[in-house]
Amino acid sequence: YPSRSITVSAEGKTTVSPDIAKLSFSVISEGSNPNQLEINNAKKVTAAVDYVKSQGVDDKDIRTSSYDLSPKYSYNDTTKKNYIDGYTMTQTTSVKVRDLNKVADILGGLSDKGVNQIGSVTFTVDDPDKYLDQARADAFNKAAAKAKLMAEVNNVKIVRVTNFYESQGGPTPYYDAYKGGALGMETASFAPSISTGSSDLTVQVSVTYEIK
Repeated sequence: YPSRSITVSAEGKTTVSPDIAKLSFSVISEGSNPNQLEINNAKKVTAAVDYVKSQGVDDKDIRTSSYDLSPKYSYNDTTKKNYIDGYTMTQTTSVKVRDLNKVADILGGLSDKGVNQIGSVTFTVDDPDKYLDQARADAFNKAAAKAKLMAEVNNVKIVRVTNFYESQGGPTPYYDAYKGGALGMETASFAPSISTGSSDLTVQVSVTYEIK
């Protein structure tokens, strides 16, 4: 390993426009009969999923992310014990929307299908790897320029690269502020205004040079 060396760090960045949106929606139901609750909840979820598919979203981009049936407890002052006073059924579905022009329509139409909770919309890049080369080249060019300047100021010469590594950051997702209603809140059917924003993808590099 060379006895004389310098190590420099640099960051390269490229800004890309998101090409997918990620969102989630939930159907939350309450009742005393858990079996009937599951049946009713499933019907609403099926209607919501069918609607999403009608907007051009493929089956592979729709998945059930959580399914929960929980008892609700109340306290009996006479017996001094807790008892089950009903059940809450929550089923959450995650969706990846590739046609960004469809996002507003999907969000606006879900409440009519029995959906009573909609998560924040995230805009991001589906395949960030294809954008990495530009950020990577930018980072290594900056590192080389920095090393050259340091060598000139200190009256030494760069001989060769002896070691380097990189780390990646991003893409930084853009979160839209839209949220739907929750259980017990009235939701209206409307197409919200959606802004896709931009996403930054970064590469950090560290390069070690032999000097003389």
